Amino acid sequence: MSVYTPVSDNDARDFLRDYALGDLESLTGIESGIENSNFFLTTTTGEYVLTLFEKQSATDLRFYLGLMEYLASNGFNCPRPQPRFGLEKQPERFGMLHGKPASIVTKLPGAAIEQPTADDCHAVGRLLGHMHDLAVDFDMSMENWRGAEWREFFAIQAAPKLTAEENALIESENNFQARINDDDYPVGIIHADLFRDNILWAAEDEGGPGVIDWYFACDDLLLYDLAITVNDWCVNADATIDGARHDAMVAGYREMRELEAGEPALWPAMLRRAALRTWLGRLGYNHFPQAGEMVIKKDHAFSEKLLRHHIAHAEPLR
Repeated sequence: MSVYTPVSDNDARDFLRDYALGDLESLTGIESGIENSNFFLTTTTGEYVLTLFEKQSATDLRFYLGLMEYLASNGFNCPRPQPRFGLEKQPERFGMLHGKPASIVTKLPGAAIEQPTADDCHAVGRLLGHMHDLAVDFDMSMENWRGAEWREFFAIQAAPKLTAEENALIESENNFQARINDDDYPVGIIHADLFRDNILWAAEDEGGPGVIDWYFACDDLLLYDLAITVNDWCVNADATIDGARHDAMVAGYREMRELEAGEPALWPAMLRRAALRTWLGRLGYNHFPQAGEMVIKKDHAFSEKLLRHHIAHAEPLR
């Protein structure tokens, strides 16, 4: 959500011509985030978010926006893509702006929380479990582009920029993950990025907590998605896991989707895989940054410490 591609008010007015969203009132770049160019867009009909996709293809967007539409239409609180009418007046969920795919979705009310409680984590666990259960009937799929192949390729690409100690840890963990046979565990649509800044908390009469930023969503192990979420919501400042928040989130999740046999034993490996993916991603954002107006760097050292903590301390779920 950093701004890599500037959009002027006139650009936005031209883009809005194919929408039934009224006239432009304001356009403001969003500074947080790291993948796409995002803007708060206010028109005479309401508040929206305009996104220019810096990397994703049209095929990818049909999955992401289709998933959001499916979830929103089934009562899940997430942004709803707005239909666009092209030259033949056939509704589509995205268009082209500055040569890049772009979409407009509804802006959710509420704000992120920085210091979650155990009760907050329990609610997030329920929300994630509900999404996993609901998405079973979604009829599109997406390979995880940050899966094993990406982890191994990135290790080679980044090696010249990293220390010998960092390279040794990445190689060791990639080797560990490659030895895990996870073929028989539940797979489905995962959010894959359910960090604290991707849930906006609003009052119940405004819809309650809502989930944003679906552009890492894919098919993968459901337990892996829970591990990604725990690794952000349930960590202490010293990169250790807070037991009360961890247990609350897992309990909330299991209220919506009970774990299958074998999943609890896989938990330590999933915590490590999730920490490795986040660490590698943040190394990439720091060592291979995109050029942009506003670019937010992420703390990769913290993710490395969390991975080391899980290697030493992660335990199977009770």
